[in-house]
Amino acid sequence: MSGEKSFDVLNKIFKPKKYEEIQNIKGYTIKYGFIVDNNEIIDEVLVSYFKAPKSYTTENMCEINTHGGNIIVRKILELCLKNGANLAEPGEFTKRAFLNGRIDLLQAESVIDIINSKSEKEVKTGIKQLEGNLSNKIKEIKQEILDVMVNVDVSIDYPEYDVEEVTNKQILDMLNNVQKKLENLEKSFDNGKLIKEGIKTAIIGKPNAGKSSLLNAILKEDRAIVTEYEGTTRDTIEEFVNIEGIPLKLIDTAGIREAKDEVEKIGISKSKEIAQNSDLLIAIFDSSKQLSEEDYEILDIIKDKKSIILLNKCDLNSILNENDEIFKKITKNIIKISALNGQGLEELYSTIEKMFNLNEINLDNDIIITNIRHKNLISNAIENVKKSKKTIEDNMPIDVVAIFIKDILEDLGNITGEVVTENIIKEIFSKFCLGK
Repeated sequence: MSGEKSFDVLNKIFKPKKYEEIQNIKGYTIKYGFIVDNNEIIDEVLVSYFKAPKSYTTENMCEINTHGGNIIVRKILELCLKNGANLAEPGEFTKRAFLNGRIDLLQAESVIDIINSKSEKEVKTGIKQLEGNLSNKIKEIKQEILDVMVNVDVSIDYPEYDVEEVTNKQILDMLNNVQKKLENLEKSFDNGKLIKEGIKTAIIGKPNAGKSSLLNAILKEDRAIVTEYEGTTRDTIEEFVNIEGIPLKLIDTAGIREAKDEVEKIGISKSKEIAQNSDLLIAIFDSSKQLSEEDYEILDIIKDKKSIILLNKCDLNSILNENDEIFKKITKNIIKISALNGQGLEELYSTIEKMFNLNEINLDNDIIITNIRHKNLISNAIENVKKSKKTIEDNMPIDVVAIFIKDILEDLGNITGEVVTENIIKEIFSKFCLGK
């Protein structure tokens, strides 16, 4: 519970083993006792006390640590509500921390990123943003703008002083520097998108080429059905696996061939659509057989796309090999594998790592944008920097220049939440779960 009356509610339902007046209990203290309802013991608990302003929300807070189980937890929750508490809205604890000034909006958003992380790198990026790394960079850029805006305001308020020529040079120097910093942040979103969303990877091939066997080998479990019968996979199967700390979103698709029925036809159509929208295509071929009409269709699908060709069943007598010209003109990434025994998987992982420069993503030194809202606002700010520079080049009045510079500050303020609207705040925190 958080809020001015949280201790009042607690006192009605908690009987500590050793009673103390609330004013004598120090923050960061845990007390042992019982939750009671009309003197009937509901559970044996530990209660943590956090006193304003030194708490997550900066308000008085308490946490009841119970033995768990749905019945006990629900009963204690009902007792809290019955005695004056209100049920929290999604993300309300973090929202209060933001509204009370303990964290900015960017840091608040990092909480949900940490909760939803699918890889260690995503967790690490979220933690760094929660610590304020990106917030501090945004503040640094804003301060650089504000330092020059002092002279701009002087030129507007006291036009009798001839400082415009000096002011224009200062503004241009500042804008060039700010643009460079913002563009570096904008570029970091390419890596940030990889960290947050992963590499959308479609496994395509004709029936029985080994797509499902490959998925099972990578996941080290029988996730997809594998039989000697063709066309077993009718729909897509999606799973995540981590490579160098980056989530790989693997999609096992229906085998591409002339459909035998309407259901398979839909599955094949979906496979082709997914292939068009994937970051990476893994095309798998049965190396023990000559290329068929379906195989040539698959080669046509992966042409001009980021792709890896896998020559499967290398444990059998191979007819196809990595030096075949038909493969080499499509991609240089050709690997012999055996999905049955896992041969070639490490080479596959290494190839993906090199293709996406995963080893170059340095979370220790780089500030990385992972949130599309932040990226869009930074892009807007860059556009306003360019507009500001254009007004100076066109010899526009200083007060016109100031309008676009203030738009840059507003874009940056929207990232950290200083000038954000209530609707945006509501939308952001609606993505949280109740307990955060």
